[in-house]
Amino acid sequence: MVDSATTNRELHCVVVTPERAILDESADFVALPLYDGELGVLSGRAPLIGRLGYGELRIIKGGVTHRFFVDGGFVQIRDNTVTVLTSRAIKAENIDAEGARRVLAEPLPVGAAAEARAARSKAKERARSQIRVSHHVHDTPPGHS
Repeated sequence: MVDSATTNRELHCVVVTPERAILDESADFVALPLYDGELGVLSGRAPLIGRLGYGELRIIKGGVTHRFFVDGGFVQIRDNTVTVLTSRAIKAENIDAEGARRVLAEPLPVGAAAEARAARSKAKERARSQIRVSHHVHDTPPGHS
């Protein structure tokens, strides 16, 4: 049985980085990039603590979607509050897509150690994700600047 007192309460989203609070506002729906897939959150969601991956955080309120790139971290969902703790959160319109494209174009140094290859691979995956998030704002398909 669903508790109507819980489901009628407004959802709230807070995004915090080590430097500052990025966002603190109400929402109708929040979509999070968890480490192993995307999670959608509506009011009345059961409590949860999850590990974030990097990717798109979407916050929808009144039909308007706000998009951010988040770079890992953790999320806590409790009492209709979604708290995102991340090392970095960038509004989609502030993403440096050209900088991300430069990261993708950088070749791996010849003879690089396994750690360097893994770090370069992870940087390229993050860059691809940033480009995808930035293109949603401009309604441009990735790869078509």
